[in-house]
Amino acid sequence: MKKIPCKCFAPASVANVAVGYDVLGFALEELGDEIIIREGKEKGLKIKTIRNRGKLSYDPLKNVAGFAALKMMEHLDIVDMPIEIDLNKNMPIGTGMGSSAASAVAGAFAVNAFLDWPCKMHEVLKCATMGEQLADGSWHADNVAPSLYGGFVLIRDNETLDVIGLPTIEGLRAVVIYPHVKVLTKDSRNILSNKVDLQSHIKQSGNLAAFVAAMYKSDIELLGRALEDIIIEPQRAALIPHFYQMKEAALSAGALGFSISGAGPSMFALCANSVIADNIEDAAKKLYKEEGKEVTVYNSKINLEGAKKY
Repeated sequence: MKKIPCKCFAPASVANVAVGYDVLGFALEELGDEIIIREGKEKGLKIKTIRNRGKLSYDPLKNVAGFAALKMMEHLDIVDMPIEIDLNKNMPIGTGMGSSAASAVAGAFAVNAFLDWPCKMHEVLKCATMGEQLADGSWHADNVAPSLYGGFVLIRDNETLDVIGLPTIEGLRAVVIYPHVKVLTKDSRNILSNKVDLQSHIKQSGNLAAFVAAMYKSDIELLGRALEDIIIEPQRAALIPHFYQMKEAALSAGALGFSISGAGPSMFALCANSVIADNIEDAAKKLYKEEGKEVTVYNSKINLEGAKKY
């Protein structure tokens, strides 16, 4: 089996996208995690270094990047092959921007790249989703799928990982606003009701269908009408400082839609162009400065490439 030492990157992502809880996500530019992979000196997978480690474990069974890489090795029946990886953790944990998914995708993707692409991307997706499951205890691909494939991705069925890449309207940008508070996915999922009334289900289903139609039609106005979350956002908004103030500011500045990125605390605005995105970035920095709160703002194109090897 050919071995090619390399560096691989997997991008951050926004999950749910207001109308597609656990079934919709898109990838961001630049921000993400990196894996450097090479032949090792001992049997099995070893995590040698973790940059910006925080509380991350060097044990592959307790580290999402290592776990996803191990699952790839198990899938290929090479668990004893000597492999070393370095993890460059470029994203803070608990932000709602797919931090654990980026690590998991980078780990699984890197093993496939190192061995000269023996597996199809759907096999990589399955192993990456296993890594993501280690982080939050649930099986869903709305972060890992866009991180791997790029662009907007619809998950028809999480259980079988039946995913569909959607077209992206040209010029679309995302502003992701991260107030410096921590919200763990497990906690954010636990506050959600397991019941949805019929009228809310009907309206949200219509919004999701309209979102997909808008992408295929390149219809910016329809996209703006569709981006309304009436189920998840009202339950989670209280976890995020000044959420509704920020939403009002973003919509006033021309955002097509504004909601919570993944489990939060990050929020996102989808914008028709860079001018609107820049105005929302300025509004976010101004609002949180006035409130005496730290905030980081990412102004990004939609990443159409997904995971890549350098």
